[in-house]
Amino acid sequence: MDIRQLKYFLAVAEEGLVTKAADRLHITQSPLSQQMILLEKELGVQLLQRTKKHIGLTEAGHVLKRRAEQLLDLTQLTMNEVRETANGIRGKLTIGTINSSGRLLLPEVIRIFHQTYPLISFDLRQGDTQRILELLNSHLIDIGFVRLPIDSFLYDSVTVPTESMVMVANSQDITVEDEEIPLTQLKDQPLLIHRRYETIISDYFHQNGFEPNIFCTSDEIVPLLTWSLCRLGIAIVPEFAINLLSNASLTVKKITKPIVSTSSALIWRKNEELPVTATHFISMFPQKDIPSLSPK
Repeated sequence: MDIRQLKYFLAVAEEGLVTKAADRLHITQSPLSQQMILLEKELGVQLLQRTKKHIGLTEAGHVLKRRAEQLLDLTQLTMNEVRETANGIRGKLTIGTINSSGRLLLPEVIRIFHQTYPLISFDLRQGDTQRILELLNSHLIDIGFVRLPIDSFLYDSVTVPTESMVMVANSQDITVEDEEIPLTQLKDQPLLIHRRYETIISDYFHQNGFEPNIFCTSDEIVPLLTWSLCRLGIAIVPEFAINLLSNASLTVKKITKPIVSTSSALIWRKNEELPVTATHFISMFPQKDIPSLSPK
């Protein structure tokens, strides 16, 4: 018993005449009648009650009709899902994202993407840039949001908005009333810095003629914010990261003269075939109206 026989059987059951069923199926009457005989022999039961004017169903025939309808519906559903998956219309996209800016940028991107591809679901993994790279290299995620720089020989990328760095301190430690603070005013302050930004921040200080007083480096941002709250130093973190710890005793100021900034990117493994869902997601960036997003 195969799908074709079930289609033939349903046509006969619904039309009540072999001639009408044959016309509906665009085949001749003889092979259709032969297929019904073969189906009954294979199952070892009578399915059809034949008269000169009408073909009815036996009790077994009614059971097969009900199951055939279910099987054919399931077959069509399966075919649709397979085609939609192959075309990137349905499926799951696994994304890795850094803990700071990814929390704010990614939901907006997903919202826009979901409007176009509502049948695609997501598996989200979070961590620092090194962790995202590990997941990407292990093929546990399809694409990832990370901090720049990256190895352009290993990864392709689309840059996302440049992000200003800010200083975060206990309000008792900073008396400057302005919303901005010159880099020079942090010259002798004990600094709390994410390890990934140590070189970038040190370069900014060196370019302005002095050595940064780095009190602590960390692989996570939240401990730096907690230490600054406890008056152990002044944290220098990406602007989006201040949402990781909200406390009225913390003061946040944008660093100026010069403006200290960092960049992020959406990356994927170079020279490897991506899932179609990931290709759709990547291609959306330069095409959709997302502020400040542009191809690298």
